[in-house]
Amino acid sequence: MKDYKIMGISLPVYFMLLAVLLIAMVLDVLPTGMIGAFAFTMLIGALLDVVGNNTPVVKTFFGGGPIVIIFASSAMVYYNLIPASVSENVKTFMKGGGFLDFYIAALITGSILGMSKKLLIKAAVRYFPTIIGGVTVALGFVALGGMLFGQSPAESIAYIGIPIMGGGMGAGAVPISEVFSQGLGIPSETILSKLVPAVALGNAMAIVFGGLLDKLGKIRPELSGNGKLMDIGEEELKMTEKKEDLTLTDYGIGILIATSFFGLGNIIAYLFDTYAGLDVHTYAWMIISVALAKAFNLLPQKYETACAGWYQFVAKNWTSALLVGIGIAYTDLGQVISAFSPVYLVLVFLVVLGAVVGSALVGKLVGFYPIEAAITAGLCMANMGGTGDVAVLTAAHRMELMPFAQISSRLGGAFIILMATFLVQVFF
Repeated sequence: MKDYKIMGISLPVYFMLLAVLLIAMVLDVLPTGMIGAFAFTMLIGALLDVVGNNTPVVKTFFGGGPIVIIFASSAMVYYNLIPASVSENVKTFMKGGGFLDFYIAALITGSILGMSKKLLIKAAVRYFPTIIGGVTVALGFVALGGMLFGQSPAESIAYIGIPIMGGGMGAGAVPISEVFSQGLGIPSETILSKLVPAVALGNAMAIVFGGLLDKLGKIRPELSGNGKLMDIGEEELKMTEKKEDLTLTDYGIGILIATSFFGLGNIIAYLFDTYAGLDVHTYAWMIISVALAKAFNLLPQKYETACAGWYQFVAKNWTSALLVGIGIAYTDLGQVISAFSPVYLVLVFLVVLGAVVGSALVGKLVGFYPIEAAITAGLCMANMGGTGDVAVLTAAHRMELMPFAQISSRLGGAFIILMATFLVQVFF
């Protein structure tokens, strides 16, 4: 244990920092604003992440750290385990302080600009139709299931189907809740409390399905590529990770470009809302503008690399902090508890089953092996992003498919956000 580290910090030093935080909270002198918010969310988030990633069953079937962080943080507020001043400061930091938007701006810009353009072009012809097939069947299944249980198809799709297929929490359920909030005029925290259970259960079922598909491949070998998505040309589709040393200036460039793209999204959203009457969320316009910039090489490679590096920094150091904020500011534990029911479990199961069936069928039509298509374009859309990708591919014994899983998590989630933007206006 002497060499064990939390957030790269040795245990003695980490617990010294944690002691400072706890004493400040007990004395009610923890600074307000971003100082106190960062100290609390980063220290608590890192600790809860370790707990979740080392808890049996939870780490295997429920996504480990992210789920524990969200629900434990929400429980702290629900059971009054932290001072009200601390929870209110975190809520202000996440909402009025804009930390959520700041994180998502880095995520959208860096994840899209950081991908290989060659990979995107070659994979798009076959892979994106496979993703769309999985999403379509998943939403169709949950809509039909909802009707059987007396629930409207729109509600089943919006609160169960879309969040599960949306790419996790930070890149999926959170921005989706903001999109729904703008379209429906309902507080985003109310919506997110309905989405979180679906994301958690969908992730768990996706991992289980990964193991089942691996077994199916052994029983029906003609359906499996044993880790290969297609017969020929796969080497050209592999992700090309460029290892470049970034300077401090590069991180500043990444921040500036990410926040500028967010500003551009605001400008476009305002113009369309004002002059065309089209109310589309800023995130959607931001995704479109970043994708176009990537497609037409509008930014030098150096700047794209800087944005990707900044995103990696944000994801590495602040994801746990963000999840603490989500738990405190956006997740009402009482509403989450009331959402669980046998019907709810069945509808979640139908979403994941639909993702498998749809992606396998379309994947077969475009030349993919059905099992590999179902795992990557289906389950890696239904799980919780990066951590879910690792868990699903580990359960399926197909870690070599990670490049395709990343396409599902990065761009598939962005596609769901875009789709949610337009569906919310159609359904509601």
